[in-house]
Amino acid sequence: MKELESKKPTIEEFTVFCKKKGFVFQAAQIYGGLAGFFDFGPLGVEIKNNLKAEFWKKFVLKREDIFGQDGSIITNQSVWKASGHVDTFADLVLTTKETKTKLRADHFIEDTLNIPVDGMNAEEINSLIKKHNLKWKGEEFEEVKNFNLMFVTQVGADANKNSIAYLRPETAQSIFPNFKQIAEVSRAKLPFGIVQIGKAFRNEISPRDFVFRSREFEQMEMEYFFNPNSKCELLTEKQKKTKIMFLSAENQDKDSSEMIETTIEKLLKDKKLNEYHAFWLAEFFNWFTEDIGFKYENLRIREHIKTELSHYSKGTFDIDYKYPFGYKEMLGMANRGNYDLNQHQEHSKQKLEFFDEANKEKLLPHVIEPSLGVERFFMAILNETYINDEKRGNIVLNLPPKIAPYKVGVFPLVNKEELTKVAREIYEDLIEEDISAFYDRSGSVGRRYARADEIGTPYCITVDFECIEEGKDNGTVTIRDRNTTEQKRLKVESLSGVIISLIKGNLKFEDL
Repeated sequence: MKELESKKPTIEEFTVFCKKKGFVFQAAQIYGGLAGFFDFGPLGVEIKNNLKAEFWKKFVLKREDIFGQDGSIITNQSVWKASGHVDTFADLVLTTKETKTKLRADHFIEDTLNIPVDGMNAEEINSLIKKHNLKWKGEEFEEVKNFNLMFVTQVGADANKNSIAYLRPETAQSIFPNFKQIAEVSRAKLPFGIVQIGKAFRNEISPRDFVFRSREFEQMEMEYFFNPNSKCELLTEKQKKTKIMFLSAENQDKDSSEMIETTIEKLLKDKKLNEYHAFWLAEFFNWFTEDIGFKYENLRIREHIKTELSHYSKGTFDIDYKYPFGYKEMLGMANRGNYDLNQHQEHSKQKLEFFDEANKEKLLPHVIEPSLGVERFFMAILNETYINDEKRGNIVLNLPPKIAPYKVGVFPLVNKEELTKVAREIYEDLIEEDISAFYDRSGSVGRRYARADEIGTPYCITVDFECIEEGKDNGTVTIRDRNTTEQKRLKVESLSGVIISLIKGNLKFEDL
């Protein structure tokens, strides 16, 4: 199959395209919007739902050792005290002396001095501000301060300290208090995982880069519980041999962004991670490249340096994607040890220990946590598949069929009743078979193909006069492939079966 190639969009071009085609809108745009909040339109919500469905299918439905849950967005405030979020979930904020403009300190320093500042404390930030005499639009800064990112709300009618609650800043924490209940009702044995997809909220100081860093977003998170004293039976030779582009903590400590090509096995030998961590890192990296379709050269794995590690982390690796603004985290994967279970056991006074039958040992399991941002995943897949095809004169979204918002467009060749009647019947038959389709009779068929290309529709069916002449029982229609623009004729009666096979990847278009 011919591979489509073109220059990738800038973040400005990407943003305009998403708004123009109805993928993403600014929330409450008629009122001027609200920074850091977005609404996903008809096409955007379908892509998001398809990404979440693929994640759930891969990591829950097709695994015996993973169980799902859907936790509450607001929970007992003690959860966030135990987890450390009340005391430590903060970013450093710069405030100008005159207008009191607030800026996220690390972003301002990185953008102004072009140096990495991950993990720098307030004293180090203040020192850089003074050393380089940094100002914002001529204004000097006050001393840098911590700003807690959690949204505070109130539960009930009585305003007192017990009514304080928080919108969750991550989805993970509702999993840990439920850990033992889910293990018991699911008859789980170590190792096992709990997964959930849901909204999270962070009061970002300066949201930016479109939906990449927003104040309301979705996460797909897993907590995979294991006995650190047991051997990992999951890691395969294929996973060990997985090649990756790797940015080490050592290089970052030298202010270098130089990557090396290595393998998961080499990271293990260098004792950078344990086998459970290695398994999930390889599993997600291979899912991104083999199933979702990201190019190898657009992904890297970055090791967190010690100063940027979260308070709970024994080691964290990001799978970064090459966005229009450079390599940034799409998925983070932390070894949380047993920090969370230990904290919740201590604060709740409830026993959360688990008996590991294989090792005849009672313990608080350790945890590997893959955390994938849905909006960041969404941005990455659209950027990956965005093609400005100069030959066609339009944008082509080369989305995998399983991710595309519509799988097929149905067109009558011209707007005549004898053709529109058959085309409508075909469209209705397809949606009865749960195939996401749309019907379009407006404009030239070439323009309709272009509109379908721009929203990522992999196949288009055109009903022409030949179909009518052949008769209902023997009628054939043309089916067009988005990537190659090649067309073939198929019998109407075989359409749904063929399209389902094409979407699932059981059949290639060139083999029709």
